[in-house]
Parts: sequence; structure tokens; C-alpha cells
Amino acid sequence: MEVISARNLVKDYNGLRAVNGINFTVQRQECFGILGPNGAGKTSTVRMMFGFSPITSGELKVLGLDVSDHAREIKAQLGVVPQENNLDLDLKVLQNLLVYAGFFNIPERTARERALKLLEFFGLSDKRDAKVDHLSGGMKRRLTIARALINDPDIIILDEPTTGLDPQARHTVWQRLRQLRSRGVTLILTTHYLEEASQLCDRLIIMDHGIILDEGTPEFLVGKHVGSEVLEVGQGAGAGEMLITQFQSQIRGHLVVGDNLVLYPLNGRQLLASLQELPQQFDHYLLRPATLEDVFLKLTGRGLTV
Repeated sequence: MEVISARNLVKDYNGLRAVNGINFTVQRQECFGILGPNGAGKTSTVRMMFGFSPITSGELKVLGLDVSDHAREIKAQLGVVPQENNLDLDLKVLQNLLVYAGFFNIPERTARERALKLLEFFGLSDKRDAKVDHLSGGMKRRLTIARALINDPDIIILDEPTTGLDPQARHTVWQRLRQLRSRGVTLILTTHYLEEASQLCDRLIIMDHGIILDEGTPEFLVGKHVGSEVLEVGQGAGAGEMLITQFQSQIRGHLVVGDNLVLYPLNGRQLLASLQELPQQFDHYLLRPATLEDVFLKLTGRGLTV
């Protein structure tokens, strides 16, 4: 069942087109990713979903409701985690959840029960009476996500949820998000972290310059555009064209990235052995599994963290 659908969706800011006529759908109970570098249009897209920014043209429906006509009803059924933590620093941890619950007219007893359960779920029970300033970055992020769940939403939108976190804190957040998905919550995730998209997303779209370049599961996109392996070769004295010509029958494509020649081999080990038999010396070889970053580099010629 579709919970979000966009048709020819456009967003302009003072003559600048941030989102350029995109189409996509999100299914119930999936983790749907929007992947791309800074400025790709990810945040503009999700801001239109929860009514923070009006659409310029096209159609956008959330839970069957048009965002232009039913913003209030939609917001009541969404949880939103913004890029930056905007917790109230003057309130304690539990108070942050209770005050936010008041915006949804949740009865005090129900709000308290939900808040305590959420603090337990996110491993923050022992911090309930602590000041927000005393929390680590990872704890603040978990509290921000907990707050977004206080109204028991059908969909939770997470805009760059782990930016700035250390690896341990990032993995803790991923674990909680997986548990939410298993409980039936639909997740909309924007990110420029490749591992995050691969770990969490059932399906994703890749955006750049306001358009969708492709969509599918992470595995499908890697297989479609790159294959299972990538062979990086330090070109040495500009031997790229020679290698491409000589081994054209053994590769499905290539890309030049700085001084590196990136080859998409049909058989990585076989191609590596062939290269090592050449009399010419190369700076280095690296045969590795293909990733979403390889897909993005092939489609756009630039990395995801630009």
C-alpha cells in the first residue's frame, strides 16, 4: 500500500529549482531512502512531505491526503527528525518529551506512559531527569528520535539522522531504527552515508541537482550500474586508454577518478591477474566489492559527500 506518492513534484526557491519534477512512491512499512550529496534536493523533498515547505507544482500525497489541502491532518500522523537537534535545553530529558506531547493534545497520563517507554526503548531511562546539555551527541540524537515518536506516528521522516555521530553511536541509532521498522513504522531516510543506506534501506532513490537518477534496492542498483566488483588501478604514466582498449572484452565499463582508473570487471580476479602479467608497472591495484558510491560516481562523476 502506498503511503506517499509524488507526481511531477517541483520546488523552487527564489528562482532556483531545488526539486525538478520528480516521481516516486513509498510503500507502507518499508525504509525508503533518499540518497545524494549536499544540495541534491533531499531535504527540500522531505520538507514538502511534512508541510514545512509548500510545493511549487505537481502533486504530493501522504497517507492518501494532498499536502496542499490537509497539512494539519498529515502532521498529526508523522514523526519528524530534523538534521539538527532542536531539543529544549532548558528542560530535562523527560520534560522534552512531555512538552512535545502537548502539541498533539495527548492526555497527560498517556503522554507520560509513552515517554517512559520511549526512553527505555532508546536506552535513556537513567537520563530521564538529566539536563539535555549533559547528554552525549548520540544520546541527544536518540532523544530527538524518541520525541518524534511521542504521537505514535504511522511514518517517521529522518533527515540525515546520524550526521556528526561517532561510529558506535551511529550503529546504536541504526539498531533502534531497524527495530522500529520491524514494528511496522514506515521510515523515510535522507542520507549521504553509503553504509547507512545499505544497512537500512529496503529501497531508495538517488538524487542529484533536483532530479532522480535511478531507484531500486541497494543491491539492484549496484548490480545494474557496476556489477559485483570494482578494480582500481593507479594509472602510472597515463596508461588508462591502453588498458581500456586492451581489456575491453573483460570489462563492462570504466571511470577515471583523479589518477585512478576504475574498472568494472566481468571477472575481477581474472582481470587482476591479466594486469599483473603486463610489463608495465602501476602505482597500485585494489580489487574490492562494488558499493553505492561506485554507482553514484558512475552516474554523476562526483562523490556522495561533496
